[in-house]
Amino acid sequence: MEGGAFGGAKAGGSFDPISFVQRPQVILRAVCWLFAIIVFGCISSQGWRVEEGTGKDICLYNNDSNACNYGVGIGVIAFLASMGFIVGEYLFEQMSSVKTRKHYVLGDMGFSALWAFLFFIGFCYLANQWGKAEEPPMGYGVNNVQAAIAFSFFSILTWAGCAFFAYQRFKAGVDTSFAAYDADPTGGNAYSSYPVGTETDQYHEPPFSGQQQRGTEFQAPTY
Repeated sequence: MEGGAFGGAKAGGSFDPISFVQRPQVILRAVCWLFAIIVFGCISSQGWRVEEGTGKDICLYNNDSNACNYGVGIGVIAFLASMGFIVGEYLFEQMSSVKTRKHYVLGDMGFSALWAFLFFIGFCYLANQWGKAEEPPMGYGVNNVQAAIAFSFFSILTWAGCAFFAYQRFKAGVDTSFAAYDADPTGGNAYSSYPVGTETDQYHEPPFSGQQQRGTEFQAPTY
């Protein structure tokens, strides 16, 4: 975008809600938010069952409680992070500092890439444990368990897409006009000194001095 920095326009512009919701970054964040709800919601609701006789809760992923906890953990954090990044997208063009925008873009890229990797691990982990698990009695929770695996895979794609868009922003860099806009207009001096007189200025004597001679001199009378 002309005159902008890291894919955003200069700060101070008017907010257009229609163009905001149509941004690819915002759309992907909303999809990540939805997929995160499905992943941790499916596991939390029917990823566990009560074992007969002992009354203990056991995870449907091959009785591996770590698998259930891992899926819920990355899902909840992804849910919260997605909301945070949506708010960040709203505030992005209000950031007048180039450094602030750069830090946000780098944080977005790093976190999105990390969570795409964690969802990849989660997908492999859950799918592997589910493949070893016995069929639950009366098929309890099968649909939820399989849905969590499927949307863990979809989350890999969406979070990788967010990392890609953040990388494109980082490559866009800073426009020269934005750099001039962000620079200190005073050139590093916040205040200029008030002009004062120089040392060469001399004090002028008043127009009338005590040493001024009288126009006529007084003479003593002679006899």
